[in-house]
Amino acid sequence: MVFDEFHAGQRLTCGPVTVTEAEIVAFANAYDPQWFHTDPVRAAEGRWGGLIASGWHTCAIAMRLVVDGVLRGSESFGSPGLEYVKWLAPVRPGDALTMHADVLDARRSERNAALGILRWQWRIVNQAGVAVLDLVATSLFDLAPRPAARSPQMAADTR
Repeated sequence: MVFDEFHAGQRLTCGPVTVTEAEIVAFANAYDPQWFHTDPVRAAEGRWGGLIASGWHTCAIAMRLVVDGVLRGSESFGSPGLEYVKWLAPVRPGDALTMHADVLDARRSERNAALGILRWQWRIVNQAGVAVLDLVATSLFDLAPRPAARSPQMAADTR
């Protein structure tokens, strides 16, 4: 979607995507190697009663869902950060995750009309409707006009 397609009150849905045990373990081994993310046998005896995904893995899944489902092809170029992030329930192998993104505000910067600012809340729920992630993000969009692309023939004619 392009920036001008966003408006306050809009809900966007992405997914579902199913999380596998192999993905949970691989992510955790690379970025959050705690035993309840990496060791299914030990995790079965732990507080969570089984292997769970890292919260950071859940955030990475959210980012992938929003890029594939909403931001691909847009003018999005980054983010100054999150207002908050909450991991509400564990993500387990086999969970099918769906993201609902609610647009809270979409506006042009008062100081720079070529800058779009999107503030939105992302919520991920599993297949049972249990919320597993809640965050509010701000995304930035470059709205400056782009020069028209020159065709290879035009480039050759100007030499």
